Amino acid sequence: MDNIVRVVVDAMGGDNAPAAPIKGAVEAVNESKDVCVYLAGQQDVIIGELAKYTYPADQIKVVHASEVIETAEPPVKAIRGKKDSSIVVGMNMLRHGEADAFVSAGSTGAVLVGGQVIVGRIKGVERPPLAPLIPTAKGMSLLIDCGANVDARPSHLVQFAKMGSIYMEHIMGVKNPRVAIVNNGAEEEKGNALVKETFPLLKACKDINFVGSVEARDIPAGYADVIVCEAFVGNVILKLYEGVGSVLIHKIKEGLMSSARGKIGGLLIKPALKETMKSFDASEYGGAPLLGLKGLVVKSHGSSDAKEIKNSVLQCIDFSKQDINGKIKENIQKPDEE
Repeated sequence: MDNIVRVVVDAMGGDNAPAAPIKGAVEAVNESKDVCVYLAGQQDVIIGELAKYTYPADQIKVVHASEVIETAEPPVKAIRGKKDSSIVVGMNMLRHGEADAFVSAGSTGAVLVGGQVIVGRIKGVERPPLAPLIPTAKGMSLLIDCGANVDARPSHLVQFAKMGSIYMEHIMGVKNPRVAIVNNGAEEEKGNALVKETFPLLKACKDINFVGSVEARDIPAGYADVIVCEAFVGNVILKLYEGVGSVLIHKIKEGLMSSARGKIGGLLIKPALKETMKSFDASEYGGAPLLGLKGLVVKSHGSSDAKEIKNSVLQCIDFSKQDINGKIKENIQKPDEE
């Protein structure tokens, strides 16, 4: 049992809750014997959904939480006022060592607030960034930060770079990951005040492999493994990525179905196209971890289906076994090198 990773899943969070979180949890335990899932939420609802599936009973447990935090609720008020919500109950389990990770597709604001207020930051971490993986021509890159820290300071971005490098090396297996800061040009003197201040600090940091600036057009090409920016810029990049990808897929399908020749060609290329599109599906890698907290918090898309929830749960296994929090703690707290 010592090797079992305990993951709390917010069964009430997300556009497709409770069906998607519960199905994703079932698929996760059916795929791995190394995880035990605690489904937090309204007990009767969860039990009713679980009755649809076959799974190892000792790997899924139900934790009753009577309240639900809705997406439109003010995050701070919701966390303080709804003590018996699935988010608060799950994060308290993480805080008290009753779980190793927490996964939610619910309110992003509530998850961010709860992560900082309930779980707490690792000593020395100034701001915990939200760090999703985004598909590129060379595999995946980590976009850090994509929504947690608008108006970040240069010291925050340096820590983002360090934490992102640790994640990419130990979770994604990228040796000496390339780190770049988002800029409006490749030249060192370009950028707004934040980028101009941060650039020399990243350049002088001996803990990372800093390769300079990256323009938005070069991100999909895989120019860097860790893409550093403050949350406003990161969120714009992420949402544009998702929007363009969705439109592109729609247009390809529309073009293939527009004529008999296109339909025949579509049938011929379907297997190869399906495999290619799979490599650009970020849900294959799970949700976005909120790095720098005392426990692992993973935020999945609000529209997550069962597959993304499953992969979010499974990614917690590697995160825990690789002791990412321990590595972040060691890196952030050590004295800066001269």
